Amino acid sequence: MEKGRLEAFSDGVIAIIITIMVLELKIPKGADIHELRELIPVFFSYVLSFVYVGIYWNNHHHTLQAVQSVNGAILWANMHLLFWLSLVPFVTAWMGENHFAQWPVTCYGIVLIMNSIAYTILLFTLVRHLGKDSLLAKAMGRDYKGKVSTAIYAAAIAISFTNPKISFALYIVVACIWFIPDKRIEKKIVGEEPPCD
Repeated sequence: MEKGRLEAFSDGVIAIIITIMVLELKIPKGADIHELRELIPVFFSYVLSFVYVGIYWNNHHHTLQAVQSVNGAILWANMHLLFWLSLVPFVTAWMGENHFAQWPVTCYGIVLIMNSIAYTILLFTLVRHLGKDSLLAKAMGRDYKGKVSTAIYAAAIAISFTNPKISFALYIVVACIWFIPDKRIEKKIVGEEPPCD
């Protein structure tokens, strides 16, 4: 099957996720600038989640540049990823509204680690479809960045039971690791293309 519908559907779902997140930013009841103080945790949660959703969209886009076709297993692996991404607005709002309390921060981490696992499953499903000698397989390599991120999420979830603010800081660390788009696929695509005349 061609990949176009998978890309279009994924882009649409991600756009809706971002829209839902921004709608959770409630307008203050008063016109006083100090009313915004209560929204600071909600805003920080929103910014972090916006960055995360942007990272997934960016990497999803780069990944699919190395793919010419998809199969049923890839469609389901992609739906699995979109399911976990669709929970980001819920845990974002819960965490921000409760000023980074323990359980919301823990659940935020669980959703993040499940997104990481779901993305890894999607990558392995794509490699199985394309072959171990494919451009995507070569670009992925041993995926140290992905493994380190998942390990940091696991540590943050464990730490959230004693200090949720440190966990939130660790979620920021992972976002910083991925903020600059992953160039592995881009480099492989450029490297495999014949030079222009």
